[in-house]
Amino acid sequence: MTFSDLLALAFGNLLRMKLRTFLTVTGVVIAIAAFVALLSFGAGNQKYVTEQFEELGLFTTTIVYPPDSTSAGAGIDSARVVILDDKAVADLAALPGVDLAYPFDAFDVTAVLGDSQQVTRAQALPAAAAGTKLFAKLRAGTVFSGDSAHEAVVTDQFVRRMGMDTVDSAIGRSIIISTRRSSIDSGLAGVFRDQGGEIRKRLTHIRFDSLAYPAYRRDVVRGELKAAMDRFMNGFMDRQVEIRDTLIIRGVIEGLRGNRIRTESIIIPVATARRFTTGGISANPTELFAAVQRGGLFRDPDSTTREYPQVTLVLDPRAAAKPIGDSIKALGYRTFSFAEEFDQIRKFFLYFDLVLGIIGGIALVTASLGIINTMIMSIVERTREIGVLKALGADDRDIRLLFLVESGVIGAVGSILGILLGWLMTRAASLISQSIMKSTGVDPIEMFDVPFWLIAIAFLFGLSVSIIAGAFPARRASRIDPVVALRNE
Repeated sequence: MTFSDLLALAFGNLLRMKLRTFLTVTGVVIAIAAFVALLSFGAGNQKYVTEQFEELGLFTTTIVYPPDSTSAGAGIDSARVVILDDKAVADLAALPGVDLAYPFDAFDVTAVLGDSQQVTRAQALPAAAAGTKLFAKLRAGTVFSGDSAHEAVVTDQFVRRMGMDTVDSAIGRSIIISTRRSSIDSGLAGVFRDQGGEIRKRLTHIRFDSLAYPAYRRDVVRGELKAAMDRFMNGFMDRQVEIRDTLIIRGVIEGLRGNRIRTESIIIPVATARRFTTGGISANPTELFAAVQRGGLFRDPDSTTREYPQVTLVLDPRAAAKPIGDSIKALGYRTFSFAEEFDQIRKFFLYFDLVLGIIGGIALVTASLGIINTMIMSIVERTREIGVLKALGADDRDIRLLFLVESGVIGAVGSILGILLGWLMTRAASLISQSIMKSTGVDPIEMFDVPFWLIAIAFLFGLSVSIIAGAFPARRASRIDPVVALRNE
């Protein structure tokens, strides 16, 4: 018999058992739909993560951090001081395969826009970095024109906090940025100034005839040091210099918040921002403590050299990230590569899809039991028919193929309908999830995807399991003796 003959007989036999065939096909449809819907969730999330990495240019982005306390044990010379300053940024930018290197330089500011005022954070950024994919998600306007431009780019969250309804309304507006810086000179002035005769008063409280006693001398020295420190901190914090500038808002970007990458509320050209970051130390306790830790408290207040918590590198797309990372580590810094992170994420999705596939496969294996039952019942009911076919010249191979084709038809039809049902289920789930995201104020994202590879796998999986399920009944049918079959009533 030709394949077309087998296919015609298979469809005819299945249509004679409409109810049984319908129930068996329904089991396959439900199993394949569950398989497609589950794997679609994993594929959708993987597609979303991949698109975010590509949209932000993270595949070519590496973050460099200062060395930690364990660097000496990792082969780094502990006697060599390794810091992330402007010289380090220049050295990193000169590495082969690095297109751009820029630091994360953020500071506290007070922003005045119209009648609204807010204490927030600003970030210095080179114009070249503002043109990268990481800062390319503009909601309105453009980036600033140069490193010395008196312009700014703000985030959409900042626009909303300042009371503006649309991001377009912020373009072209003037924003006043100010910050206060403290200097070591103002602190020392607080120590040595003789306001209201304070020095004479302190001297009158000292019993000079008792200074010969060590215990009293220690108490006097300890008390004077404490009072001097209090006067130093009062002078340091109270005599701050205000730095102010007026900038024009040129663009509004979508704000980013994360452990590795983030954008502050206001982004200022790097040369324009230098006025705010030099000439002293911010009143921010975190910056003050950091300056004390790194010995920068007594540094020249007019020095333009700064230390940074991290530096972002934009790599050449044709360059390999690992050799560049090794070169950075050889300089004594720590690195974080988004490309390597994506490899770990991809492994996670592989295991995630595997678990979801197993769950869907269990449902399909359960449905295959219905195929086996249908085929065995068909053998019992069609024993005489099998005998007639063998008497007309059909051999064991033809009978076996006939039942395999019947189970394959069940699997093919069930898989096609199951893929369609699974797609409809993902569309319904996507609409529900996106409506929930919108109601909670979260930007809706597409969490489901049915790519071609998933359709092909689902169809081949359903067809294969169905044919395997029909293998035993087909083998049993091929072994029926035609003489015994013809005697069957």
